[in-house]
Amino acid sequence: QVQLVESGGGLVEAGGSLRLSCAASGNIFRVNAMGWYRQVPGKQRELVASITSGGRTNYADSVKGRFTISRDNAKNTVSLQMNRLKPEDTGSYLCNANIRSGPVGYEYPYWGQGTQVTVSS
Repeated sequence: QVQLVESGGGLVEAGGSLRLSCAASGNIFRVNAMGWYRQVPGKQRELVASITSGGRTNYADSVKGRFTISRDNAKNTVSLQMNRLKPEDTGSYLCNANIRSGPVGYEYPYWGQGTQVTVSS
């Protein structure tokens, strides 16, 4: 079994900052790409940022220059530093990780339960 646990969400005023963290634990051989997604009621889940095991990053256009994703491969953690937050950043932020549980076999996507970020105007 693999678990992803997020932390760091909350309520913040526009222009403020928050830092989200996610830790993967359990039966883990290797963690490949990790990322953060945003879910808003009535809308499709969207990718906010992702990072490969080698550190290559990818960002949604709406967050470029404001958000920074990072990871600690030794601890199987990924973080999202969110600066200059806007009301449209509001949503549930879910951690995602593609994990292999053994030296052979496939990787599978795992999801955290989400942490709420609310940005007031």
